[in-house]
Amino acid sequence: MSMNRREFMQLLAVASASGFALDSKQALAGNIPSNFYELPKFGNVSVMHFTDCHAQLLPIYFREPNVNIGVGASVGKPPHLVGENLLKHYGFKPNTPESHAFTYLNFEQASKTYGKVGGFAHLASLVKNIRAQRPGALLLDGGDTWQGSATSLWTNGQDMVDACKLLGVNVMTGHWEFTFGADRVKHIVDNDFKGNLDFVAQNIKTNDFGDQVFKPYVMKHMNGVPVAIIGQAFPYTPIANPRYLVPDWSFGIQDDNMQKVVDEARSKGAQVVIVLSHNGMDVDLKMASRVTGIDAIMGGHTHDGIPAPSIIKNAKGQTLVTNAGSNGKFLGVLDFDVRGGKVQGYKYKLLPVFSNLIEPDKAMESLIKKVRAPYEAKLNEKLAITEDTLYRRGNFNGTFDQLILDAMMEVKGADLAFSPGFRWGTSLLAGDTITMERLMDQTAITYPTSTLNEMTGENVKAIMEDVCDNLFNPDPYYQQGGDMVRVGGLQYTCNPNQKIGSRISNMMLNGKPLSPTKTYLVAGWAPVGEVKGEPIWDVVATYLRDKKVIKPRKLNLPKLVGMDKNPGIA
Repeated sequence: MSMNRREFMQLLAVASASGFALDSKQALAGNIPSNFYELPKFGNVSVMHFTDCHAQLLPIYFREPNVNIGVGASVGKPPHLVGENLLKHYGFKPNTPESHAFTYLNFEQASKTYGKVGGFAHLASLVKNIRAQRPGALLLDGGDTWQGSATSLWTNGQDMVDACKLLGVNVMTGHWEFTFGADRVKHIVDNDFKGNLDFVAQNIKTNDFGDQVFKPYVMKHMNGVPVAIIGQAFPYTPIANPRYLVPDWSFGIQDDNMQKVVDEARSKGAQVVIVLSHNGMDVDLKMASRVTGIDAIMGGHTHDGIPAPSIIKNAKGQTLVTNAGSNGKFLGVLDFDVRGGKVQGYKYKLLPVFSNLIEPDKAMESLIKKVRAPYEAKLNEKLAITEDTLYRRGNFNGTFDQLILDAMMEVKGADLAFSPGFRWGTSLLAGDTITMERLMDQTAITYPTSTLNEMTGENVKAIMEDVCDNLFNPDPYYQQGGDMVRVGGLQYTCNPNQKIGSRISNMMLNGKPLSPTKTYLVAGWAPVGEVKGEPIWDVVATYLRDKKVIKPRKLNLPKLVGMDKNPGIA
């Protein structure tokens, strides 16, 4: 669709009246439809949902994965579709706003066409616009909100706490929030959030007596309809992140307890039950098949931008499962038509937040400026220029991860290196400056220690097998972490369909087989044990300052076996 100038000026007038400003050059170049942010009102209960923003207050670039492999029953089903396979499944055309939002396709050119995504000031305008059409609409925050940026780390999460309050978040659950420590989280929930934001998590209890640490759910009312929002925090927090940060709390999936909480909410009059989850989408899909009485699970953790809900049948009906991407890039809007005490129909839209097309909210813009002011010089330090796109997301490796691996191996003098399979981290285009802020986007955690350890080849294989099982165990309830550990210096073969112990083979270092008994120097970072040492950002910054220009990285990817025609691989 193309617009002539008259049509475009009419659109601009309408957009401005509703709090939006479409930039003419961007809109026309990007072929943005005139009704892109038009969302006709439906029903009488509305919830908005964002998740995994990872503390990104300003617009950024973010490349979607070209590898998101499903195994077992998950093969070929959302979220395990990438590129053309995803477009085909949802009926999107190539070279459209949707293609750029939901896939990695033509990433460099599309990024130049459509500009950056996300930004809390732009998200705030979108939220206000939808609330104007749907008075009383709830805003849900799926967690991984306070971690992922330099300013969040340096302010102990306070920048994001203040931003979320201003954004008008009603209900929240968590995961990376807990890496600030139990005391800090409780202080924020009991003080900053008191009276205006509910933090819910039915699955977090004390280790000693099994008492609820946070409210399991909260009941809200919209247009006279009671709506229960149940919290499901990331179940494997003490495994994926340091246990010493939350020493007195237990987590877990807890389907039986979830069923009790759903039943209790229903018994107290809830006509709509929504689970605000940080399980990861595969876990949500399984939970939806086992727990009855949930109308929708609005999920996060796995960063999957899924355009339409998956409808999952269970013993007493069906549950919608949604997942709203990451980095502030999307806002999910779920509308229910509730009559006679029951949900009669629904509509769902996952809106990409194209920052060039949305006028930023002035109050949020002012808060962000104030938060960043003390740190601007540090954030803007120029470390190097990249000649290639730098990104993280993908099951096995990304170019920014490869850069971190290369830096560790060179600076620390290691034979090989491990970098965690974190999903968070923004992207850079070829020719961009790698500033300290962009480096911190990849490394800003409360346990950033870089390490250098002696390991036998047998130890190395055991670690890789364990992480691989976290990703490719056919039972989603045993998938306990992020993507596959990124490996530097080591070539290997991976068969995701095998069992633990048999997925990793043909491990080669410098053209020679890795010896099970020989000892190697292995660099790493983000240890879950209490370890002191140089933070990873200092290691990588040293490397970048020395190189000044970062040449294109050759990705160290495994040879995959048994993955022919898997639609989760480009």
